[in-house]
Amino acid sequence: MKKGDKIYVAGHRGMVGSAIVRELRRQGYDNIVTRTHSELDLTDQRAVNAFFEEERPEYVFLAAAKVGGIVANASAPADFMYENMMLEMNVINAAWRNGCRKLEFLGSSCIYPRMAPQPMPESCLLTSELEQTNEAYALAKISGLKYCEYLNRQYGADFISVMPTNLYGPNDNYHPEHSHVLPALIRRFHEAKASGAGSVTCWGDGSPLREFLYVDDLANLCVFLMNNYSGNETVNAGTGKELSIRELTEMVARVVGFEGEILWDTTRPNGTPRKLLDVSKATSLGWTYTTELEEGIRLSYDDFLHNPMRAER
Repeated sequence: MKKGDKIYVAGHRGMVGSAIVRELRRQGYDNIVTRTHSELDLTDQRAVNAFFEEERPEYVFLAAAKVGGIVANASAPADFMYENMMLEMNVINAAWRNGCRKLEFLGSSCIYPRMAPQPMPESCLLTSELEQTNEAYALAKISGLKYCEYLNRQYGADFISVMPTNLYGPNDNYHPEHSHVLPALIRRFHEAKASGAGSVTCWGDGSPLREFLYVDDLANLCVFLMNNYSGNETVNAGTGKELSIRELTEMVARVVGFEGEILWDTTRPNGTPRKLLDVSKATSLGWTYTTELEEGIRLSYDDFLHNPMRAER
């Protein structure tokens, strides 16, 4: 990308999209096109086609998505599949039809099988069944990355995809029921500390292993890949490091300053037993993360404290 090229960031108000905008501006890209949901509903095919015909962006970062944690995915699978499938197909197709030079599709590590080899290489995609608790979202994301691959093969497009591990950071969703595990823990421990509660109860038994990537590190990789990678196979985005949910809760409690007891509700689901990405491809391209987890949690807690709208959602 050249500094003056027109770049469209879909989902610029979300955690990932806003981080990509910050990174682009940090690197001197200033011709950035954005639209809020009220200005452009990405599930509306006619509206998306009209937008691309008018704006003709040269590069597209597709970071828009309907996202949520275990509760949200389990309670509304039809909504997660429909909204994500529609917006992905609309944006990818319109970008291709209107001569977009390159598009980068943002997915999720949940696309990989529930019992995938660990760490999970890009090549394990579709080799066995998915985790049931987020199957609908995973199927939508798989469809998006496959559509990019098929456009490359059939029409010679240059559309790439990146699959991040669990993300966290500024502009996260801290909703008590619909957020992912790390922001949910930040809110729960903060509220317990503020109320003087003696304990906090967490889901499952704390045994699942997870990997977490600070969203600004992902944004740096996204811009890096747009400038340095072309290929049909997706690229994993992560740290290559994992810890148990129990260790994570203890770390969040420590950062927030909660000193009470941590209890575990083993009647609640654990989710996938282990999710660690093989990040050797990104490393071989010359990229690595820079923000360690505890420092990232500190930055995220500061974001929570100083973004009232985020904290109240």
